Amino acid sequence: MSTSDAAPSPVPTGPALEAPGEDLPEVPAWLDEIEGERALAWVEEHNARTRTAFEGQESFEATRAALEAIMDSPDRIPAVAQAAGLLYNLWTDADHPRGLWRRTTWDSYRAGAPGAGGSTVWEELLDLDALGQAEGVAWVWHGAQVLRTGALAGRRALVDLSEGGSDTDVTRELDLDERRFVTPAEGGFSRAASKGSLSWADDEGQSVLSVADVGPGSLSPAGYPRQVRRLRRGAAAQDAEILLTAAPGDDGAWAHRDRWGRTWLLTHPDFHTEELWLLPEGAQTLPASRSQECLASEVTVPAPGAVHIDVPASAQAVAAWDLLLISLREDWTPGSDGAQDPEGARDAEGGHGPGTTYPAGALLAVGLEDFLAGSRQMEVLFTPTPSSSLTGWTTTAHHLVLTVLDDCVTVLEVLTPPAGSAPWTRRPLDLGPLARAGAEEGPGSWDEGPGTGARGAETAEAAAQGTDGPADPTLLRPGRPLLTVSAGAVDNRVDDRLWLTCSSFTRPTTLAVGSLDAEGALGGVEVLRAAPERFDARGVVASQHVAVSADGTRVPYFEVGRPARDEEGRPVPVPTILYGYGGFEVPLGAGYLPVTGKAWLERGGTYVIANTRGGGEYGPAWHRAGLKEGRHRVYEDFAAVARALVERGVTTRTGLAVHGGSNGGLLVGNVLTTYPELVGAVLCEVPLLDMSRYTSLLAGASWEAEYGDPEDPEQWASLRTFSPFHLLERGRHYPPTLLVTSTRDDRVHPAHARTMAHRLESLGQPVTYFENSEGGHGAASTNAQRAWMSALRYEFAWRTLRP
Repeated sequence: MSTSDAAPSPVPTGPALEAPGEDLPEVPAWLDEIEGERALAWVEEHNARTRTAFEGQESFEATRAALEAIMDSPDRIPAVAQAAGLLYNLWTDADHPRGLWRRTTWDSYRAGAPGAGGSTVWEELLDLDALGQAEGVAWVWHGAQVLRTGALAGRRALVDLSEGGSDTDVTRELDLDERRFVTPAEGGFSRAASKGSLSWADDEGQSVLSVADVGPGSLSPAGYPRQVRRLRRGAAAQDAEILLTAAPGDDGAWAHRDRWGRTWLLTHPDFHTEELWLLPEGAQTLPASRSQECLASEVTVPAPGAVHIDVPASAQAVAAWDLLLISLREDWTPGSDGAQDPEGARDAEGGHGPGTTYPAGALLAVGLEDFLAGSRQMEVLFTPTPSSSLTGWTTTAHHLVLTVLDDCVTVLEVLTPPAGSAPWTRRPLDLGPLARAGAEEGPGSWDEGPGTGARGAETAEAAAQGTDGPADPTLLRPGRPLLTVSAGAVDNRVDDRLWLTCSSFTRPTTLAVGSLDAEGALGGVEVLRAAPERFDARGVVASQHVAVSADGTRVPYFEVGRPARDEEGRPVPVPTILYGYGGFEVPLGAGYLPVTGKAWLERGGTYVIANTRGGGEYGPAWHRAGLKEGRHRVYEDFAAVARALVERGVTTRTGLAVHGGSNGGLLVGNVLTTYPELVGAVLCEVPLLDMSRYTSLLAGASWEAEYGDPEDPEQWASLRTFSPFHLLERGRHYPPTLLVTSTRDDRVHPAHARTMAHRLESLGQPVTYFENSEGGHGAASTNAQRAWMSALRYEFAWRTLRP
């Protein structure tokens, strides 16, 4: 266990716990001790109460069993990734709750495709349950990196394992031929527990990039390693050469080697900024003997041969082929020094010269060597609009595929770089071939449609109008399919094949593979798997609406459920769960809901997803509007959606529950304390709630750029307005609250949930508390645990709500 994981004793307290001041009940400091004897006794007492209230009850047990059966179902799509020509998968089920890592060939995977008439044969590589039993550790899978090149390609892997699901993990080198770990004594690579990483550093697997806890002073305030080293096979870890050391106040340091063999080093001064360096082959590094000197420095110390990538700190720069792709979060006018285009700027979508300002949310391309030589002649590949934003991309051997959100619904576009000085070409990624390939796959298949080639559930007009009713004025772009589509390169060094997935709120996922031709058109599509329906979706309608926030901003939300109307055609309110996140530029979108569908929609409930500010649905500006002193906008947006659901007759105040986890837990915590009159229940999971001291609790220091610094009196004045732990009041009635966390969550400290539950109880408010002993920030490590926790959430809501 890294030193960063030890629970402070006691955890530094913020101003509220030192002097509550508002006649709020004191909270014992020992609740901060993650595995303290009194704290765990308190947890066990509350867990026992919750288990007694739910376990053994017919409805809860039926829901739990149904959800566990879905999660363990043998006809789930086995998600795969290719490495060295083979397909790798981690499989969990009732017999392998921790997971079985395995691989197969393309032909064998195809044999299990719909209509193929065969089954896939898997080669087992690592049984995590057997490993955990042998070593006495509850290992949780955190991923693996298979060596793709050289004589050891497909024969060695770096495997990441976490004890109990925490962010802290270890890395071990696995011999895939012999199915055993290669020990350090044999020259094998390993990393002790930390929130770091180990990755291959060369084509032959003879060195690794190590980001690890290397002793005192080597961890950031957020608990992430500050130093990157390159370790060669057979050398002692303490002798590894130093490539980069982050400044003491940075969030940490990271490193990776891209598919073209280039080594990249980066630091995050805060959560939303980064500094990036390219380390050329053979570049001068620093000896291990200078480690303490580097760690003691007040500034970042890169290797002498590292080349800084001079882009805004808020931007993300990624290399692809011989290009540098730059995604902007803020407007950028590159400096006029260096080699610039003497002809000046060109029109949008073309190259631009000196003095050009590129907007936040844009994606730019420039030759990497040209950029390093000083050129700032950029090609604009994407420019945001009021309704669209870029959320990601993937590169194949010859194409760039963009994932764009258009009013919160995904659209894919293929861009192709020119051979010479011609402009890039672009075309929508037409999923018609996928629709045609899956047209005979039964009720879960995709019918061809314009643009996307996919069908959602009933249209939004049907959701609003029923049979004869008037159009709903809150509808957003009615009639278009509400679905999610994704594309990812199979092997971007080799060919132009893409993994493709499609799903909607009511249609299960289809997994296919296809190939882009020279012009970027999709063809040769094979449907490899089609997930079965997991709940009865007959009559379930998905629609998209807008609410109007306090400042007049239009806030979209998705609504999924069976519209109920009385004899006069008026809506009949039903139990409704409103879900939100609203932070860190994370967007929420459409997609199949097997668990929610079975436990909630099938039962007659309605499920709503709010796209509030603070998220990434409309790009960087949408996110920035909810930062720090603007945080109130996130909660006002969410409250506006809650009011709209009541006004439209979807539900009532007492029939509405709000649900969120992590930053979403902070969101619903603010609904609890600021808008308690709007809701009938609160479902709050792995939450931040005490904003006076969140920066001193585990990884909290890394989120200061999102929320603010509670040690600064002016910023604390703002933070205080959205710190649920401090907003509780004596004599005020709060809706019943479910608080869930994990003892092994080393990202958001369980003290947030513990102390909030304690204070609510002291105020005589209804609160149900459960803390899983493992699971990390996901609060569960196995399907059985996930099914139990999910059943608890939906059963609590169903019992509590009274529409």
